[in-house]
Amino acid sequence: MNQNNRNPVLLIYGIYNTSARFKAMKKYLTNLGWSVHCLSLKPNNGNAHLETLAQQVDNYVNKNFDPKQPIDLVGFSMGGLVTRYYLQRLGGVEKVQRYINISAPNNGTRTAYLLPNPGIKQMRPNSQFLQELNKDIETTLDKIDVTVIWTPYDLMIFPPSSSKMGIGEEIKLPVLIHRQMVTHHQILKTVSDSLSKPVKI
Repeated sequence: MNQNNRNPVLLIYGIYNTSARFKAMKKYLTNLGWSVHCLSLKPNNGNAHLETLAQQVDNYVNKNFDPKQPIDLVGFSMGGLVTRYYLQRLGGVEKVQRYINISAPNNGTRTAYLLPNPGIKQMRPNSQFLQELNKDIETTLDKIDVTVIWTPYDLMIFPPSSSKMGIGEEIKLPVLIHRQMVTHHQILKTVSDSLSKPVKI
């Protein structure tokens, strides 16, 4: 670990976002002593399958962190599914100790029916991608600390309860707008608290 005894944190954003979406969270966590990284997913518009984006996460981790250095991972919205695939299918659970999933369509979102892009279609309810990812969620993620944060007012993830994962610690916060799930003061405090929890042994 670094001198502050904290793992580096990697933030993965949602569809149409850039690393600027995490500006507030990065500043907040950096001020508290974390080393914060943001990866630019390409493309970020749903034209790529989520497996392809997850491979970019794997490549970034392998390139930027020592193999013996554990990290913590935060995935927001589409980034929540990208990071789950990295963890569950690309061996990320061997490198990540704490995982925070924020307002992700873990069980699909009806808004994904609005566009035909390959990555967006994978976020539809009961898509093959989600069925495969959800069938062994407990056995693949049980070795790391998982926190799921969602809001009942989400109109991007619809219904909002689709963000639930059924594992780890679930935190429901009354944030009104989807994009505020990475900027609202309650979210930032919750994320820092979750990143400060003792890890599983």
